[in-house]
Amino acid sequence: MGSPSATPTVRTQLGGAVQQNSAFSVTGILERAFAQTFTGLVYPQIWEDPVVDMDALAIGPDDAIVAIASGGCNVMSYLTANPASVEAVDLSPAHIALNRLKFAAPRHLPDQAAFFQLFGRADVPGNAALFDHHLAPHLDVATVDYWNGRKGLGGRRIDMFEQGFYRFGALGLFIGWAHRIARFKGIDFSEFMACRDIEEQTRFFEDKVKPAIDSRFIKTIARNRASLFGLGIPPQQYEALAGAADGDMHAVLTERTRMLMCGFPLSENYFAWAAFNRGYDPSGDGPLPPYLQRKNFKIVRDNAHKASIRNRTLTDFLREAPGASKDCYVLLDAQDWMTDAQLNDLWTHITRTARTGARVIFRTAGVETILPGRVSDSVLGCWRYHEERSRDLHDQDRSAIYGGFHLYTLKG
Repeated sequence: MGSPSATPTVRTQLGGAVQQNSAFSVTGILERAFAQTFTGLVYPQIWEDPVVDMDALAIGPDDAIVAIASGGCNVMSYLTANPASVEAVDLSPAHIALNRLKFAAPRHLPDQAAFFQLFGRADVPGNAALFDHHLAPHLDVATVDYWNGRKGLGGRRIDMFEQGFYRFGALGLFIGWAHRIARFKGIDFSEFMACRDIEEQTRFFEDKVKPAIDSRFIKTIARNRASLFGLGIPPQQYEALAGAADGDMHAVLTERTRMLMCGFPLSENYFAWAAFNRGYDPSGDGPLPPYLQRKNFKIVRDNAHKASIRNRTLTDFLREAPGASKDCYVLLDAQDWMTDAQLNDLWTHITRTARTGARVIFRTAGVETILPGRVSDSVLGCWRYHEERSRDLHDQDRSAIYGGFHLYTLKG
């Protein structure tokens, strides 16, 4: 077990994670701008499918899960599988505050209706009062201070839950701008939300959305590496994403948008609801992340005490963890940002802390796994890559934005 050390500042950790190029190069300037984005709220909801995650991880009651948190929907959803623990990390202070709010909510709100009102609707007058009366007394000072802090020129941050929380953050603002552009192009997404099946969804995409994507304006935007910061895509990952189509980012965005709109029925895909309705079905009867589903409230409430979060990189967190102590690792797409040295450091500590039968999952902007030839054979050789299973899981992922899903298991 590594010796604990003082926690580096948020900016230091973000700089170490993102900045790889000279500060005065074009890419270096973009990296610093992206790092600045992560000091605030980026993802009001996470953009990875927790159902696919849980299928891949096969979580059991003795499993210790380590995960990068982002917006926390997946961390909360893993609680429905009744694990022994879920330890999360994230570099964004806003994500830390959001996750701690979510961990407290099922335990201290009056009932499932209040829980759904806060996180499912997230736009109801009175949600700030739920925070003040039921949650703030049970939260740490830093989290209370964050949600009581000012949101720009008006109101507290907790007021976002009365104004449509999923419209905020870098992702929410990005989706908002996409809707403005769509309206300018004559596209009404309420018509899309009325589609009754995949055939109608596909017709809407081909007839209305694809011509707009093919416009010179959108092609110009797609060539700008800063244009996708709102999706949480830094310069390094932009290159990997474009590489999935021989450098043609427009082609990648067209195909990923097609998959989001046409890959699954709207009745099953809450990511499509988040993107095109800008929020979940307010009735609570439509598609939802597992943690928000009415049937799962009790198990989420009973297991919420098992979840925790720290403002650290995953590598630093694992460096201080005991050997052979973890079973499941959720890396999201963070490795797309990493240098070879960072990848080797991470996987050295994953391997050291992994128990027999450990599973690792991650996503990539490109199609193929990025580890062979970059992580040393002595470390990567301890793991088995499930290539066919990974492809099948990727095809089931409703979030649609990634090129690849990858599952590794510890040998022996």
